Amino acid sequence: MRTEITVAAESRDSRGKNEARRLRVKGSVPAIVYGGPSEPASIAVSPKDLTKILNSKSGHNTIFNLSIAGAAGTPVMIVDWQFDPIKDSLLHADLKRIDLTVRMTVTVPVLTQGDPKGVKLQGGLYEVVTREVEIECLPNDIPEQFIINVADLMIGDTIRASDIPMGESRKLLTLPETVISHVVAPRAEAEPAAAEGAVAEPEVAKKGKKEEGTEAAAPPAKKK
Repeated sequence: MRTEITVAAESRDSRGKNEARRLRVKGSVPAIVYGGPSEPASIAVSPKDLTKILNSKSGHNTIFNLSIAGAAGTPVMIVDWQFDPIKDSLLHADLKRIDLTVRMTVTVPVLTQGDPKGVKLQGGLYEVVTREVEIECLPNDIPEQFIINVADLMIGDTIRASDIPMGESRKLLTLPETVISHVVAPRAEAEPAAAEGAVAEPEVAKKGKKEEGTEAAAPPAKKK
């Protein structure tokens, strides 16, 4: 999604862990910007600015302007980032220059709204299977999210990726038959193997033909 946000950045020549520490002490983090006709450039940016963008509704799909050393802003997106696992603070980011006239591939969240009738009226179970889809579109046409109303779903009804309205400018790349969500019948509980309190009857050996391999009893000895 294209925005009018502008993030200021400074060029940096040195690299390495020591340089990264010095930048963080000053309130910046190392980053790199690449793509387009220009060469990749190492920069320093405000972690607060990038974190705010990542936490917005459009998240990493946000297209914003990057101004390096006061130059005119260049449209970019955050394509990779690293957070400190303990402090949860941004450590590094990769930014990509965006050509607004070229179609691109992005992943967009899918949200559902409404209470399915199959749950309220039929006692079914509502399940969300897929939470995002991949699409192709122009940068200015990237949506924040897709919202699907599931209120009319009954047991056995399914919402698939092909049911998401794309419009004329967007193309669905996720397989059309991919299940987004559905209402299924409640799972029946397994019947108990035996009635409660029932006692199993002992097996009774049957009389009759001897089992194979059993030796016949010896005849009684005759008296002399």
